[in-house]
Amino acid sequence: MPKQPAFPGLRHAMKKKQTRREKFLAEMEAVVPWSRLLALIEPHYPKVGPKGGRPPMPLEAMLRVYFLQQWYALSDPMAEEMLYDSDAMRRFAGIELGDDRVPDETTILNFRHLLEKHRLTEKLFAEVNGHLADQGITLRSGTLVDATIIDAPSSTKNEARARDPEMSSTKKGNDWYFGMKAHVGVDAESGVVHSLDTTTGSVHDSQVWDALLHGEEDAVWADKAYVSAAREAAFSGPGKVWGVMRKAPKDGVLHPLDEDINRVIAKVRARVEHPFRVLKRQFGYLKTRYRGLAKNRAQLFTLFALGNLFLVRRRLLT
Repeated sequence: MPKQPAFPGLRHAMKKKQTRREKFLAEMEAVVPWSRLLALIEPHYPKVGPKGGRPPMPLEAMLRVYFLQQWYALSDPMAEEMLYDSDAMRRFAGIELGDDRVPDETTILNFRHLLEKHRLTEKLFAEVNGHLADQGITLRSGTLVDATIIDAPSSTKNEARARDPEMSSTKKGNDWYFGMKAHVGVDAESGVVHSLDTTTGSVHDSQVWDALLHGEEDAVWADKAYVSAAREAAFSGPGKVWGVMRKAPKDGVLHPLDEDINRVIAKVRARVEHPFRVLKRQFGYLKTRYRGLAKNRAQLFTLFALGNLFLVRRRLLT
């Protein structure tokens, strides 16, 4: 005699093992400041008009689906498909098959466009950092400055038959890359990204500096790309630490003392790589998903906000 099918919730409760996806989503469920983020978006979210009509999807469900897209590098069509395929993702989004509507790819796209139109991802980033500051996590004692290259598709096999005109090429070492750059200011103590700016790939790292500092630093740490006598003089003062790696003069050799200083600086600034690792390895963000700087910039603000929560989740959960 065949088994009587169990209810989905009962089947889940009877599971003996929690998957890595379920564990990750449970942690993020606990650390995301949902009420603050929903209150930020709610004034811009569509309402049912006076003539009635079909109500929009619940705001919280859409925000949760949007976050799932960032954590698992999902396109709009793939996000819709995963809501049908994955029990864990449906539970996280608060959607029950048969009882609730599942947002289709157009609804998911429209929600993303809403966030882009009102520049809400930048506000989400600021709100998350405000939440972390309230928890005493962002100490703002020093700032690590760095940039990373985000590759963009270089193929011309697309509708426009051209590469993205807002992306450009840059050389790193002996290799050339095509895409954009994410420039960050990272809190030296907590590893939280407190400032973010984006440029096309050809902009030199040193051209973005002031936007990455919050102005209350007693120390700044950066690699040789940021060497500047003018900046060093402007930052100098009692108790100030200029932790920019020393650069050998042209056709010269770096002094042994400067080599020792660079080793010390390298140990401190290694923390700046952690947010980049989270985006590229944990979240799978290896290439730009959209054309143009504006849409990719909006996504990066969300990714770094969620990356900040992931980096300090252990402290938030204790």
